[in-house]
Amino acid sequence: MVITPSYRSMLYIMMFMIGILVFIPHLCGVLLTDPYTKYSQLNLPPGVKGDSVSLDPLNQGPYVGVSDGRILKYNGTDFVDFAYLSPNRSKQLCDGTTDISLSTTCGRPLGFSFDPLTGYLYIVGAYGGFYRVSPQGGLATKFATDVNGVPFHFLNGIDFDPIKRVVYFTDTSLVFSFTDVLLGNPLNPEDSTGRLIEYNTITGKLRVLIDQLPLPTGPAASGDGTFILYGSTTGKIFKYTLPLIGSLAGKPQALLNLTGYPLKIKRAAELGCFWVPVNELVQLRPRLVHPFGYKFNSTGGVILIKNFTAEYFQSQVNVVQEYGSFLGLGGKTLYVGSIMDSYVGVYGTQ
Repeated sequence: MVITPSYRSMLYIMMFMIGILVFIPHLCGVLLTDPYTKYSQLNLPPGVKGDSVSLDPLNQGPYVGVSDGRILKYNGTDFVDFAYLSPNRSKQLCDGTTDISLSTTCGRPLGFSFDPLTGYLYIVGAYGGFYRVSPQGGLATKFATDVNGVPFHFLNGIDFDPIKRVVYFTDTSLVFSFTDVLLGNPLNPEDSTGRLIEYNTITGKLRVLIDQLPLPTGPAASGDGTFILYGSTTGKIFKYTLPLIGSLAGKPQALLNLTGYPLKIKRAAELGCFWVPVNELVQLRPRLVHPFGYKFNSTGGVILIKNFTAEYFQSQVNVVQEYGSFLGLGGKTLYVGSIMDSYVGVYGTQ
């Protein structure tokens, strides 16, 4: 693995940050009022919808996974091509396409997470692939299409654990697919075929941490190596405490009960805090949801509820990603991605 000079300098900063994470595990304060009152948006190229949103370890971007199979990077002026998943993808066939039948040919990134030390981007594709791409972008390398001989079916969310050097991701269902979501087919709330999967970047091994999960959504590592959070479209967020060396892990515990369905969970700017988009279903057909962002801590305390309805009326919000100042102390900007909209929402403080 080659570490470029810019990421080598980041390595020292990240090691210092990791030291802070180890000795100060939870610094999530109480937020009484909504500071994110300044709204703007970054328009995506014509014809595409967004989903996952992230900045890289150098705070460049945002990077956005879009519906025609690309991962785009915002360069300060426009979105430009950064990475893609399928070796069969062509710009002539795929760029801007809305044809669902081309999804397997063009690829469909649903989630990604950066390794903060190397800048490599780990990606899950909706149609059965787990990938990695270098900081230079281009065609992503496919690592796996199954675990324990069971093919991936509906890979959804992903997170990189900077302490344990592992990647966690969810396979939401072995029965329903992402195509069902695009076609508006309701998922069966009784479906418990989902899995939480771990990839160890040091050993190169994959394993299933938990199976028989009810429609799990994007996971989030704690940041101090002690637990994982994951959501369920049944309306709950679960906390799974990771085992210490030589000990056994306990069962996942329900941390939050919500009135809507949570999707991708992401670490917030403050240590010990997280963001999750929660979409409250108002009407099934035609589909009508009210989207919110919940900021909460590791004990289940809700710090802030952000109402996105004004900017995302009737739209499903898929991810809320918060970035702050140096060392992530104090949130400054929210980046919001929606599978139904052709822009990235940006909420800043005054």
